[in-house]
Amino acid sequence: MNKLSVVSRARGLRLLACSLVGCMWMLTAGCASLLPKPAPQASFYSLDGIASTARTQPIAGSAAPTLVVSPPRAAAGYDSARMLYSRGAHQLEYFAHNEWIDTPARMLAPLIVAAVENGNAFRAVIPTPSAAAGDIRLDTEILRLQQHFGGGRSHVRFTLRAYVVDNATRRVLVSREFDETVPATSEDPYGGVVAANRAVQNVLTALAAMCAEAVAGWQPPER
Repeated sequence: MNKLSVVSRARGLRLLACSLVGCMWMLTAGCASLLPKPAPQASFYSLDGIASTARTQPIAGSAAPTLVVSPPRAAAGYDSARMLYSRGAHQLEYFAHNEWIDTPARMLAPLIVAAVENGNAFRAVIPTPSAAAGDIRLDTEILRLQQHFGGGRSHVRFTLRAYVVDNATRRVLVSREFDETVPATSEDPYGGVVAANRAVQNVLTALAAMCAEAVAGWQPPER
């Protein structure tokens, strides 16, 4: 075999090797493109409600009633951890990869207790279930918690219905519906979460004031 043949053969082997490497790369790239893409990572958010502040009124005395706070209820569609939004009237949708860390009702329960305690109108504020008995009961229901898009800047609307009931007489001392709308800080789920927390804070402040107002003239039942 002459020198030219050896060189030609070596060159051919190199070309074959390069071709095989190229084919393997194309095959690997093709297989990778057929693999399912990983699902987007879900984001989870919380309702933090009202910040703890210094008490500005004297703590209620022993003659003040004890308030029992029932677990908040939620209207249909608002009883899951999925976050709702709307783009038109009578139409609700869920964000695909954004959720609450718990249902709004369960997140709201301790926030209501903290807000009412901060008002100092009661001897004690007790969340249920509990073995302790109370003089007054607070019932609440979430009617709406959603971000609305369309017609300009998005906003969050939070609606809460509340009843204060005298346990001895079963009489409703006061009932009220709180409806708060807060503009979103950005046109995305996180902007809605920030707005939702502000709306909840505003409603809780008004709810605590309503509870204090409802028992302003309360007298313990005669034994």
